[in-house]
Amino acid sequence: MQSNSLQETPAATAKSSPIRQLSVFLPNRVGSLMALVKLLQENAIEVLGLSMQDTTEMTLVRLILSDPESAAMLFIEKGIPHTDCFIIVVELSESDRRLTECLSVLLAAELNIEFCYPLLVRPSLFPLFALHCDDVDMGADVLGRAGFKVLCQGDLSR
Repeated sequence: MQSNSLQETPAATAKSSPIRQLSVFLPNRVGSLMALVKLLQENAIEVLGLSMQDTTEMTLVRLILSDPESAAMLFIEKGIPHTDCFIIVVELSESDRRLTECLSVLLAAELNIEFCYPLLVRPSLFPLFALHCDDVDMGADVLGRAGFKVLCQGDLSR
């Protein structure tokens, strides 16, 4: 069940392309997350960010990966249900108020955050915050204009 949420891919080079998140639907069974991570690892795909939502029937795993294109093809090949979307990954500086400032910028732009989570990697040693809002392009734009570093896929991929 692959989503068509990437109907419009922004015109950009691979290095400056937006960050693509894959969401995988797993059975709610012991070891299913480990099996997924092991499959990715066996195919030289690193998990850079991870968020889980568990229900009694299934688990939704949101993933930011080093090679989302290859992962999507692997999921199709293995029959793993998934969807994808573009998200914003913003770098938060040393300031302990930086998260508050980030959220304030989005609030001022009247953007609703649909989900968010921290990443496992920190290329510049600063915390990274992944978020999806109702208008990803506008969110990235207002955060960039407010002085936040908004990352692209090339900043995270090998």
